[in-house]
Parts: sequence; C-alpha cells; structure tokens
Amino acid sequence: MENEYSVNLPAKYRLKSKIRNSWINIINPFRGILVAGTPGAGKSYFVIRHIIDQHIKKGFSMFLYDFKYDDLTRIAYNKLLRYQKNYKVKPAFYIINFDDLTRTHRCNPLDPAGMDDITDATEASRTIMLGLNREWIKKQGDFFVESPINFLTAIIWYLCRYEDGKLCTLPHVIELMQTDYDRLFAILETEEEIKVLINPFISAYHNKAMAQLEGQIASAKIGLARLSSPQLYYVLSGNDFTLDINNPQEPKIVCMGNNPQKLQVYGAVLSLYISRMLKLVNRKGQLKSSLVFDEFPTIYVGGASGVDGLLATARSNFVSTTLAVQDFSQLKKDYGAEQADVITGIVGNILSGQVTGDTAKKLSENFGRIVQDKDSMTINRSDTSTTKATQLGDAIPSARIAALSSGEFVGMVADNPDQKINLKMFHCEIQNDHKAIKTEEDAYKPITLIEQVTEQDIQENYKKIKRDIMELIDRELSLINTLQEPEEAVQAAEKTPACDDEDENPGQAVSM
Repeated sequence: MENEYSVNLPAKYRLKSKIRNSWINIINPFRGILVAGTPGAGKSYFVIRHIIDQHIKKGFSMFLYDFKYDDLTRIAYNKLLRYQKNYKVKPAFYIINFDDLTRTHRCNPLDPAGMDDITDATEASRTIMLGLNREWIKKQGDFFVESPINFLTAIIWYLCRYEDGKLCTLPHVIELMQTDYDRLFAILETEEEIKVLINPFISAYHNKAMAQLEGQIASAKIGLARLSSPQLYYVLSGNDFTLDINNPQEPKIVCMGNNPQKLQVYGAVLSLYISRMLKLVNRKGQLKSSLVFDEFPTIYVGGASGVDGLLATARSNFVSTTLAVQDFSQLKKDYGAEQADVITGIVGNILSGQVTGDTAKKLSENFGRIVQDKDSMTINRSDTSTTKATQLGDAIPSARIAALSSGEFVGMVADNPDQKINLKMFHCEIQNDHKAIKTEEDAYKPITLIEQVTEQDIQENYKKIKRDIMELIDRELSLINTLQEPEEAVQAAEKTPACDDEDENPGQAVSM
C-alpha cells in the first residue's frame, strides 16, 4: 500500500510453519514513527536508511540528526544526488559538524530574524541550559535552576535588541556573561524589557549577597564555559543558511553530526539548533518534511516546541518525525517519566527490534491478546487421547520480543481514513538485499569539501568575538557616563541655595 508519503518495507513472516512475503506499510508517517531496539538490533540498517531513501525519493525536505556522524549523512548526500530531479526546486544540502571544519557549514541558532519576542529567548536559554545539565530536567521550577535560565535569557535578549541583533550569537552571549558584575548590570539595565529578569540579581549584588548571586549565575557561567572553544565559536557565529528546512522557495536537507566522545558539549548545542528548527518547520503552507533523529535521547528538545508538541500538532503541516531509541527506559532517564510516557504514547507507528525488561513488557501489553489454538495429548496404559482447545494468550509475548534476531521487528502501524489497514500489528523479518546495499555503498561519492579553513581563520574569528564584546562594553559604558554627567550637573545646581536680596544689592542702604 503506497502513497506519496509512505514508507514501505519488504518483509517475511512465519504462519503455521510457512514463510510468507509481506510489507510493513507506514502509509501515514506524519503520525510519528518510533524505532526501538538495543545496539545491533538493526534500527539504522533495516529501517532508518529506508526512511531516508524513500522520503528523499518522494521529494521531502529533511532534517537528519546523525549521532555517529557520518554514517547516515553519507546516505542522505548520495540519495539526494540520485533523486534531485524529483524535486520542483532542487534542495540545498547543508551539514553541521564540529569535528571537521572543512566539511561543515556555519549557522547561527540565535538568529534574531527568527526571534519574535522575549519568549523565544526564554525557550532558547532553557533548551541550552537543560541540554548542558541533564539532571535539571527533573528539577524545573527550582530556584537555582530557573535563576541561571533567566540570566541567560536576559543576555540573549539584550544582544538581540542591540543594534538590530548584529552580535546575537551564542559565542557573543558566552563572552558577555564573563563580564564583571558592576559593568554587566549597568549595561543590562539600559534594556527596558529585561529589567524584570535581572532585578533579583541586581538586588542581591547591591545587598552584598554575593554567595546567593554566585549560586544564581555561576551555574550558567560554568555550563556555558564548556562551549568556549574556537571550533564551536567558528561554526556558531556564521550564517550560511537558515533553519526553515521546508521553505517552498528554498528547500533544504540539513544533517547535523554528533560525536559520542564529546556528547556533553556537542549535544547541548545541537539541542539548541533542533529546538529553533522545530519552531520554524511546524508552520502551515510549507513543504512536506521528514525529521529523523538517530539516538534521540542524546539530545534534549523540550518546551512548547518540543517533540511531544510536534507529534501532537505537526500532522496537518506534513511533518514526519522519526525517533530512534534503544529502550524506553533510556528515554525516561533523560527526559523524565512523564514526558517519556507522552512521547511513547502519542506515536502512531511503532517498530521495535530486540528490547528487554519493561520495554518488552509494555510493548507486549500494547499488542494485546489473541485466541490461540492449544493441543494437548494424554497418554495412559490403555489409551492415548488428544485434546484441542482455544485460549487467550499474548499476541507477541515479552520473552519473544527480548529474543528477536537482528532485522526481526515487531510493531504496529497507523492507517488513513481512505486507506484502511486491517492487520496493523506485525512480527516479521525485514528483507534487505545485502549485496546490493554493499555495492551501492562502495559507489557512494564522498561528501565534498565545503571550505578550506585554516587554524588562523579559526583563531581570528575567536579573537574577533572577544573584541566585539570588549568594544560593546566600552561603548555602552561611555554612553551611560555621558548621559549621567548632565543629570549630575542639574542635580548639583538644584542643591545650590539661592542668593538673598542683600547679597544681590550689597551697596544699597536700607531706608528707615
């Protein structure tokens, strides 16, 4: 069963000792696709690579989070080269990768053009702080969690409003945060919209409550200090493309690569990119798009534009979301039990390879129970009797899910009102042509060199960002001092006592 959005996976299944051919028909990917399985279960090789292939073939714009860069990025790049004629407007291919700067584009996730009001700054600061401190996800609302988020919000919004946002980048935010309190607070007070946010910090500073102030602000400084590297500054301060991947005039395929060895640092930055991208993608009148997240729990995407909100609202905007997780418990650990249950509960299409424990038990319960034949034989000295009966049993027992082979999947798919699927549940082995896939991969073209970047270029950019902030501070403090001098002169004149009549006319005699 195929349509212009579907993903169709060839499979084989066993029924009463016979092997039969079948298809897993994901005819409505906009209701969400959840791919689960332990390492080696075949999530990428048997499922995700086909989603990338078939969606690019059908003209989708795409965002791809590639946890083990560049495994999936190479597939997407070569599929675009193969199917680019299927698009009305040829999509541009962009990569964000912090390890090899010659094969990465540059993009500013805090682009002021995409920030309409201060709530956007709040959402961005919450995403990056929770991405840097994953244990805070379960402590949202606490004083020493919300304080650094508010402080970071104030810095972001100040730079967004300063000279039309020309310095509104994450590197500039990090550098401005390192300024001494007296100079920083004097500058921030000039922006009316953030006075409410910084008032608690200024009060603590004036009241000499330095221990409290350090507790409020140091958490933000320490977390963001991990991002202070010339390589990250280089990628985050550029503006090669915008994150509206499904713009009909400028469709894009964007791949963002992580590095498992640098997960704590890169994951927070990529979370910010993804959070900003989701808000731009989930709008009406855009192209159909496919968002693919490999190893989804390694990033944090929360807030109003989080993945749970995307799954609940993006179906009408033709946004397909694919989430790959190793286990539901992994999702609970990183997102908290409530949000993890929401994400796993509202996904329409579930494909699970081998999983164990509570995940296998929950899936088995979701698949329900069916009437099964039961044959029993009784043997005694004089007779042998056979009894045939039926009983209710688990359609797919949890023990069987825990013992699935690589490439063997169980799950359930969703259908459409005009395309009904009577048998939504499946237990089968997805069929890959291993030789054809290997031949195809051997012929893949390498990702082209984007720009020759030298160490000098990286260091110059690093120094320029520091210089920009120093110039901003000097300029703003000079302006503040200039404005204060006339006020002080007026106040001094008002305090000077007026002259008496005798002083005004010292030589005039007093008449009797």
